[in-house]
Amino acid sequence: MLSVKNVTKYYGDLLAVDDLSFDIFEGEIFGLLGVNGSGKTTTFRMIMGLLDKSKGEIFLNNKKIDYSVTDSIGFLTEERSLLLNKTVLEQAYLYGTLKGMKSKDIEEKLDKYLKEFKIEEYKNKKIKELSKGNQQKIQFIMSILHSPKLLILDEPFSGLDPINVDMFKKVILRLKKEKTIIIFSSHMMEHIEYFCDSLIILVKGKSVLQGKLSKIKSDYKTKNIIVEANVDEAKINKIKGVISVEKTQEKYTIKVEDIKYVSEVFKEISKCDNVTKFVVEEPTLNEIFISKVGEAYEN
Repeated sequence: MLSVKNVTKYYGDLLAVDDLSFDIFEGEIFGLLGVNGSGKTTTFRMIMGLLDKSKGEIFLNNKKIDYSVTDSIGFLTEERSLLLNKTVLEQAYLYGTLKGMKSKDIEEKLDKYLKEFKIEEYKNKKIKELSKGNQQKIQFIMSILHSPKLLILDEPFSGLDPINVDMFKKVILRLKKEKTIIIFSSHMMEHIEYFCDSLIILVKGKSVLQGKLSKIKSDYKTKNIIVEANVDEAKINKIKGVISVEKTQEKYTIKVEDIKYVSEVFKEISKCDNVTKFVVEEPTLNEIFISKVGEAYEN
């Protein structure tokens, strides 16, 4: 388990992380979200032992994180962190050796992942000769080469096409099954919804929302009603509790303040012609994120 307890970080007088606490269990994917400057990168660096905390404690499997523990952490950074003049194999030997791996194990693991990502022919190619997408694959392989107990993924799908995103997804879900603790950060909320069991949203270094994703969504009052019918938008907009009515392609999304207003919308929709769909959905994580971040900046 990764345990972050009352962690605070100051840069001089600037408060970057403010009394942050959360736990992540083995086999859990945890979303760490926030706009740029929210304290995510500082939090990552403290978890990895690259930055000292001003206050608080961080433990991985009941051990304080220091150089004796960091070999069991993998980190895929948003920025490219590969040595462009090294070959893929040379890069693997460097990373693997730094993580305490034996040479034989390094090459075996590398071969396995190159085959899985369908880039075996690049083993002896220099990093600078690879496309952006293939560099991202190599960077991901380096972060998991040593079978980390804790894996931090910061915008892991940057520069990837849908086919390669699917490859990454399969590996990430397999690591979850193998009980890896995974912290996942992305501005693409659909990826957070796909992967994450729990999450935390940071604004100016402080948590404004955290918990199980399913509970966060069910507790959020605003609901979306998806309708396929010949809708009279003016009539729907007049119903108490309706926030908005939007049409995209052949369907309408009716946003209501609370689930208690759904029955009134249903009564009106039932009078419409050609009703083929009426579904009540939880709000998207994107909606919740925008709402919570906006509220925090207004206060």
